[in-house]
Amino acid sequence: MVGRAAPTASRGLKADWLAVGAGFAASAAVLWLVTGDPLATTGFAGGTLALGGLGLALSRRRPDAAEAEWALPDWSVTFAAIDREDAAVAITDRAGRLVCANPLHETWFGMSAAPPRLPLDQAALAALSAASRSAWRDGAAKLDRVVGDGRAWRVEARRAGRGDDFLVWRFTELTSPDPVADLVRSLDGKLGRALAAAGINAAIVDPDGRIRGASSGFALRAAGDAQFALTGMDFVTLLHQDEQDRITFAREGAKGTPLTMYYVPVADPDLPYAPDPDRTPSLMLLVDSGMGIGGGVGGTEGHAAVPHLEALLAQLPLGLAMADRDGRFLFANAAFMRAAGRDGELPPPFPSDLVVREDKTALSDAVRRYAQGPAAAGDIAVRLKSQPDDPVSLSLAAVRGLGEAAVLLGLTDSSEETRLKRQVAQATKMQAVGQLAGGVAHDFNNVLTAILGTCDLMLLRHTPGDSDYDDIQQIRANSNRAASLTRQLLAFSRQQTLRPEVLQLPDVVADITQMLKRLVGEKIRFEVRHDRDLGPVRADPTQLEQVIVNLVVNARDAMMGKDGAGKVDGTSKLTISTRRVTAADVRSMRSEILPQGDYTALFVEDTGSGIPPEHLGKIFEPFFTTKEQGKGGSMGGTGLGLSTVYGIVKQSGGFIFADSEVGKGTRFSVYFPVHHGETKPGAAAKVEEPRKWAGGGKILLVEDEDSVRAVAERALARQGYEVTSACDGEEGLEFVRLGRRFDLVVSDVVMPVMDGPAMAREIREIAPQLPILFMSGYAEEQLRREIDIVDMHFIPKPFSVQQITDKVAYVLAAAKG
Repeated sequence: MVGRAAPTASRGLKADWLAVGAGFAASAAVLWLVTGDPLATTGFAGGTLALGGLGLALSRRRPDAAEAEWALPDWSVTFAAIDREDAAVAITDRAGRLVCANPLHETWFGMSAAPPRLPLDQAALAALSAASRSAWRDGAAKLDRVVGDGRAWRVEARRAGRGDDFLVWRFTELTSPDPVADLVRSLDGKLGRALAAAGINAAIVDPDGRIRGASSGFALRAAGDAQFALTGMDFVTLLHQDEQDRITFAREGAKGTPLTMYYVPVADPDLPYAPDPDRTPSLMLLVDSGMGIGGGVGGTEGHAAVPHLEALLAQLPLGLAMADRDGRFLFANAAFMRAAGRDGELPPPFPSDLVVREDKTALSDAVRRYAQGPAAAGDIAVRLKSQPDDPVSLSLAAVRGLGEAAVLLGLTDSSEETRLKRQVAQATKMQAVGQLAGGVAHDFNNVLTAILGTCDLMLLRHTPGDSDYDDIQQIRANSNRAASLTRQLLAFSRQQTLRPEVLQLPDVVADITQMLKRLVGEKIRFEVRHDRDLGPVRADPTQLEQVIVNLVVNARDAMMGKDGAGKVDGTSKLTISTRRVTAADVRSMRSEILPQGDYTALFVEDTGSGIPPEHLGKIFEPFFTTKEQGKGGSMGGTGLGLSTVYGIVKQSGGFIFADSEVGKGTRFSVYFPVHHGETKPGAAAKVEEPRKWAGGGKILLVEDEDSVRAVAERALARQGYEVTSACDGEEGLEFVRLGRRFDLVVSDVVMPVMDGPAMAREIREIAPQLPILFMSGYAEEQLRREIDIVDMHFIPKPFSVQQITDKVAYVLAAAKG
């Protein structure tokens, strides 16, 4: 998923040729069994092999051109951009080459072209090209709608990378409800049977006159069989019209009961323009004129249509209402009131009573204009009292011949869409904040490395009792405290180093239960409950302990403030529980976020003061806190406790949710996928550190930060190593190309011009056995997955002088045997 196209393509090609070979053998065998003719079978086999050989030769003609389409990826951008399942994501460099893309992008557009050069029409390509230029110039660009290949997308392009040398493209498919399809299904079900019982025959007719769907009553009257399939038939051929314009069913002939026909355009209420009758399907309603219903085509006098029409509208899944010429509500179905945020209530006297004060006049004028003017239709944007921050589109259409009814109003229930938009906005914000936090922490680690290293070198010249010794120790202690904050930021951005093991959640809880009891105190009841038959999970046990501790401390602080600082009552209780969650349980939860599968869940529940709704959506954001500075929580009021929990859980492949009610408490639910591989806890073998190397050696040190390079050079030189320093990857590679021999390369990962991994690969072409030690503030697991270089070692930033010298000694000892 992140730029390993060549191995993936190779495996896919082998699989394809195996499938072709199997198909060829099966075809030859079938031909022999059917014909029994060896000559025909031999001819078929020879011709197929010849064509296959020709295809193989053509497929291998230009391997270099295909490989050239893949540029060297910038993994700091890739990690943040590719981790998406709801959008097609692609990354391109300044040359327009495709760096990498996720599977959804490959499904929609293939892997042979990069944005903006996608297999779309000219209009779409022009829009994408303009967005590409804007993104390179302004840093970001957005297209609300791009259409192609029967789909529509919202497109975002954003410049990213350490040198802003990449564009991250996101294509999110635009989907909209299909009211016509919903109505067709309704006519074929309970709605159609209800209409038939009321004597109303209904059909959906396309603009070309073909029937798309019909009720059972319509099929019975038109064809004599309620189950007769009328789909695709010409609607007009089923009716008969005499010289007096009376309409009857053709099957019943001129002596049939006269019908009154009503037609209602069925258009998407979200369209910003009036429906086009030449492109909009219609709902045709045929009612016996003998029932006293008039006002439609072919009907008699009278104005009794409204009660029957109300019965029809009440059954429709569309939000519809009717108003008279004075703008008063005559009727509104349940779907309309639900969309207006008044579910279960009766309609108010006027439509303007549903909207905010600022929109009342505009809506009242629009209703009167459509009621008293010529027949027309349109839309108006209004803000409902139930959701004043989100404008909705209200459709209005003038109707005639329905007695008092003069205006038909339509409103779509957008509450679910609004909720999903807010969830997507929250997820996008958390992703952006995480990317920013990770970048800041990475750069800050370089500064802390220089500070800590300088302090260590100064301490070598000072002893306890010196006038400067205590000041240096104070600087070092504060630097270590800052380093812990950067680790929390890296945890939130899912970029810290994890050492996952296969383990059982109850075992982790049991290891820290005594410590948790001391943290909670004696005034709060503390309970631990475990479910049976829990599946194993794969996570870092140390980081998992931090998740539990942070959640428990957060719950304790919520209860300690329940009746004032430091006071709790007799009902204060904190519960930790684990539970087995099956795929069937997930389906019944109907979660939009949690994928179906088996999980082991951890719940931390308190009876504290709860979280206000305006704070609930922000609790996982870094530096958001309601505590005073220095009070409460394992992070001392910095606001990084829950953000750290969020990052660890997400980096471990899990999900976390918070449910709270003010005055009743809060419940945090953490779901970890059940590990179906090795089930023995602690399966990860501990690697023994090799003995220290004391024989000296030649070291190539490559680091673009001058302060970090100076500290590392002085630290290694003091241990007797011969150090050659380089300020970037190209300079380091040049030393090796000139024939200089080294025992070890110590290099930063992210550097301008040529980064560490690119330099290491070039060096390995010259010196295949030369060990590499990478220094980075990013996660070791992530770097190993993305770099994938043999005999690669890692030391995280920030590090002390002792740590860098020990690590170099260990690597040299392992290399020298």
